[in-house]
Amino acid sequence: MLKERRNQKMKTAAELQTLLRQIDHKSYPAYKDTRGKYQFQQYVLSIDHVQGDPFAAPSKVSIIVPGKVAGFDGKCYDSNVRKIAFQDFLLRRMAAKIKDYSFKAKGSGKSGLLGISHPGQEILERSACTVNTANGELTVRMEIGFPANGRTINAGELGKILFDFLPLCVRQTLLSSTCPKDSLEKVLFLADDQQYIREELKKRDLTAFVANGAILPRKSGVSSLPMKEAVAFQSPASMEVVLELPHHGKLAGMGIKKGVTLIVGGGYHGKSTLLEALELGVYNHIAGDGREYVITDDTAMKLRAEDGRSIQKTDISMFIRNLPNGRDTKCFYTEDASGSTSQAANTVEAMEAGAGVFLIDEDTSATNFMIRDELMQRVVSRDVEPIIPFIDKVRELYEDYNISTILVAGSCGSYFHKSDCIVQMNKYQPVEITEFAKMEAESYPYLLGAADKSVKPDYHRVVKRDMAFAKDDRIKMRTDGVDGFSVNREEVDLRYVEQLIDSEQVTALSYMIKSMKLQEFDGRKTLGQAVENMYNRIGEKGFSAFCGGGQGRGGEDTGSLPGNLAMPRKQELYAALNRCRELIQIQRD
Repeated sequence: MLKERRNQKMKTAAELQTLLRQIDHKSYPAYKDTRGKYQFQQYVLSIDHVQGDPFAAPSKVSIIVPGKVAGFDGKCYDSNVRKIAFQDFLLRRMAAKIKDYSFKAKGSGKSGLLGISHPGQEILERSACTVNTANGELTVRMEIGFPANGRTINAGELGKILFDFLPLCVRQTLLSSTCPKDSLEKVLFLADDQQYIREELKKRDLTAFVANGAILPRKSGVSSLPMKEAVAFQSPASMEVVLELPHHGKLAGMGIKKGVTLIVGGGYHGKSTLLEALELGVYNHIAGDGREYVITDDTAMKLRAEDGRSIQKTDISMFIRNLPNGRDTKCFYTEDASGSTSQAANTVEAMEAGAGVFLIDEDTSATNFMIRDELMQRVVSRDVEPIIPFIDKVRELYEDYNISTILVAGSCGSYFHKSDCIVQMNKYQPVEITEFAKMEAESYPYLLGAADKSVKPDYHRVVKRDMAFAKDDRIKMRTDGVDGFSVNREEVDLRYVEQLIDSEQVTALSYMIKSMKLQEFDGRKTLGQAVENMYNRIGEKGFSAFCGGGQGRGGEDTGSLPGNLAMPRKQELYAALNRCRELIQIQRD
């Protein structure tokens, strides 16, 4: 019955043309009458939201292409990794095509704008393009600036967009008959190969793989494109592994084993560049990026100091205890954490988020959290120092919690004693120096023996129910690039969550936390239980689990789902929740 009612509401493209002629030259609000669904020859055009005036945010529309019309083989989306790569492929094609027509229709303000999500080098699941895996139906969500002269409707220019430009874009980008088969096949094959490497990491007890020939440096500090004429990566012979990929065939590269890996070398020799590549290796990259075969355990988290962040009831006693003021570090709270305290909290929270690898750069770490030198150990004994440095716990983290560490160090040699593998970057090339470094370290013994074993951190943190929030029917949200977001003017600072790489992930996080406040945070569930529930719902419904009126991942009607969402990892949702100051309130039973 619901489907029948939807069909009854469906209008024809001819009816839309008639409506546009009727409202031409009227005041801009008359455009509101165009909301609804219209049957075009090859697709349905859904006008989901109409802007208030030509200077406001553009109107939101969806293009829905039936699976039989699109004509793509089910093999394009028969696995999750293929589905995401397929959607990304179509989105990039659509984005490139509509760019040719943006602002060709003229008018005031944003009139004639055609906008859609623009993916970067990483391949993310995005709401801008989704496929119904049950029937192959495609949905593309985009923005259109409805044209006007001043604030008077220019329906003729909108007609150009809706009846000339869009049909052409759909025919050339969303139909199998016009899709370059070789290009699509390469995208799907690369996705298969990348997934194969991820599975091999687990089988071979590796934390990461960096292919020979990879280009790690980026074009500039503000560009994620590969650097031209950069030195290609070449694995040390002792660390080289050879993989037999399903499509690419044999691929050799550096395999970083589980345990503690130290990356050393002189300044500007490529240490941080390698670590940055590993940070983003949690995502698949497009062909030609240079990092498409740099694959890292997808639970890996970058840790750093973060002066000034808030901490809510986190058990940091593994690293900080016996404070002189008697404060409880098993349930630590502060509005303004120091560098060492923030890094301790980041580490424990990463453990709670299920991270299997810690990625750390000495340059962005708190020195007193990472190490205490020999003289300081002699002068200030362990008994009177509240901070247990990371060096005293790095082995325990691996041996007791199965959490590996990859650490970049330029000045701290004490980690030689703790490392399983030591790699020196020399003129952008890695050299394995474990045996040599260990032998040299014997002349500089680490004074303190093994630290006492820690009690496993207590993750039992419960989020209070917010009754006032549940009654607020106009919840305002804003995204500030990748730096953070606000919900009802309560800011969440994500500047130092370095593995967030797209503002659409941040937008998704704001919707997810809003949804969790309404549905999950009941004063009984722990933070971890609420996060698991959220991702279980996402597994069933996709983006509709936290935004829009959709029915599920199967692709049924997705209602007014925004087209500016990209799926974040579970680890980033934990990170965002832990950085909420007032938006959520955490307590312990």
